Amino acid sequence: MSRVSQARSLGKYFLLVDNMLVVLGFFVVFPLISIRFVDQMGWAALMVGIALGLRQLVQQGLGIFGGAIADRFGAKPMIVTGMLMRAGGFAAMAVAHEPWVLWFSCILSGLGGTLFDPPRAALVVKLVRPHQRGRFFSILMMQDSAGAVIGALLGSWLLQYDFRLVCSAGAALFIACAAFNAWYLPAWKLSTVKTPIREGLGRVLRDKRFVTYVLTLTGYYMLAVQVMLMLPIMVNDIAGSPPP
Repeated sequence: MSRVSQARSLGKYFLLVDNMLVVLGFFVVFPLISIRFVDQMGWAALMVGIALGLRQLVQQGLGIFGGAIADRFGAKPMIVTGMLMRAGGFAAMAVAHEPWVLWFSCILSGLGGTLFDPPRAALVVKLVRPHQRGRFFSILMMQDSAGAVIGALLGSWLLQYDFRLVCSAGAALFIACAAFNAWYLPAWKLSTVKTPIREGLGRVLRDKRFVTYVLTLTGYYMLAVQVMLMLPIMVNDIAGSPPP
């Protein structure tokens, strides 16, 4: 096996471990936010919905800038910084007793995602050969589903003790993921051509079909916020509290 092939093979395993840590860290915390702040603390669902919407808007809305920054400065520093920012967001969420603190924690978490999500997706393109990408993305999607279930179950179990444990678990997973990337991810440049950020953004925005596709996905993300807000509350109401 050539050194390039070996690097690609190891890179795919790296991406799978990295993805599992990210998915677990996210779903340990976010499905429990509405239960914590609406059911347990009695906040209006609107306040929590704003927080979840802000996280989604910041991460998905500013992702184009995160990708441009990663092209400029490399994937590794953006991924590590973004994951530490998300861990910081979870730490702030653990002590949120006012809506503005929850909003701040979700914005910080979203900004972290803006930094680490685009370069992580670009690494898949860099490390996986074109004819293997369809299968590899399918594996990642299966892993996302399994990680979402496991993460939500872990978060639900921790919530019965203390919400701060939920946030601590999520923060710990993202810190572990940041360390994993800091130690094992080579300092690759995603782009070998030094293109000004403004020119790169303009190239994307001039692609009308791609812009239409992205705008169409807006509806999906709006529904995702609704599901993240209301589904845990409804499940909790239907299941009820366990008997003492």
